[in-house]
Amino acid sequence: MSKTGFVAVFTGVRRPFELREFPVPEPEPGDIVVKVRLANVCGSDLHAWRGEYDISRGQAEPYCLSIGHEMAGEVASLGEGVNCDTAGQPLQIGDRIVYQYFCPCGSCKACRLNKTPRCEVGMRYRFPPTEYPHFNAAYGQYFYLRAGQAVFKVPDNVPDDLAGPANCALSQVIDGLERGKVGIGDTLVIQGAGGLGINAVAVARERGAAQIIVIDGIESRLELAREFGADETILLSEFPTPESRIKRVKDLTQGEGADAVLELVGLGSVVAEGLEMLGSGGDYLMIGNITQKQRSEIKPADLVHGGKTLHGLMWYRPESLQQALTLLSTRADRYPFHKILSHHYPLSAINDAFAEQDSGKVQRAALLPWAES
Repeated sequence: MSKTGFVAVFTGVRRPFELREFPVPEPEPGDIVVKVRLANVCGSDLHAWRGEYDISRGQAEPYCLSIGHEMAGEVASLGEGVNCDTAGQPLQIGDRIVYQYFCPCGSCKACRLNKTPRCEVGMRYRFPPTEYPHFNAAYGQYFYLRAGQAVFKVPDNVPDDLAGPANCALSQVIDGLERGKVGIGDTLVIQGAGGLGINAVAVARERGAAQIIVIDGIESRLELAREFGADETILLSEFPTPESRIKRVKDLTQGEGADAVLELVGLGSVVAEGLEMLGSGGDYLMIGNITQKQRSEIKPADLVHGGKTLHGLMWYRPESLQQALTLLSTRADRYPFHKILSHHYPLSAINDAFAEQDSGKVQRAALLPWAES
């Protein structure tokens, strides 16, 4: 293991990331130091980069922050007492792993009740990289994994490009659709065909959904959604108003509306429209709207009269991450998962990766921390 490693430091809204070098820590008992093999640009990271998501903790720009969370790695060193993963499989140096990027405390109300994985202090270890142990996020050559974070060995037949999205995009939609009880015979509308939306098509199909409708503004994304098994797609340019999109969903569902709508866009403006797409007793599953500045105006009576339920969903349970690996290991031949990560960049080209994904030129960018620039 190297004595030092690089972190791509977030310095402010739409400002260039800076590569800075820090000493690699030795793991404390129960902890693991991970050598990051691949880290992806998730939509929530773009929100932070654009200044739409408040992660500054009161700091003035330029920040010195660690961001990034969707990643896969290998064991670089094991702390005392660590000899297996969360499933009980033996762990040793060099094993490929995926792991939770958040760390549930186990004692707050959310953890005690187990109604949601959203621990109140789950990101308490996301320190600026200048603070020990320096490697607190995905955009670096190492990641410091703590005892409370679930970790699983990656099956040999699952390549890094598939394993990387498992610890965010895939696990998140698995957990969300499970909590929304989307299942056999259901009609699901997916708002947004980014990384989470494409993964959600596969998960919904595996759960037995009878009809999957995907909405997006980029035709290439909808084309990929169809390859994954979407039954119908709605392109924003062809249905430019909320009213036209709602009508299209109603027409595709014989006027009844969807059993569930999964929001993965991150815009408050889509919420009211998604609720209108639901049939009576339907569930609105909101994952994408993480930015504090977004607002939405809805008619509460529509929820009451329609018996509709609105779910706020963030993070996932360990079993959802394990299910993600099982899906990739046993069913990946049925879906073109390899097409979700469309471009690879060395860590030194992180600014290009963000700019090109932000512009829509790239479906989802993957950073390779150990690749030569």
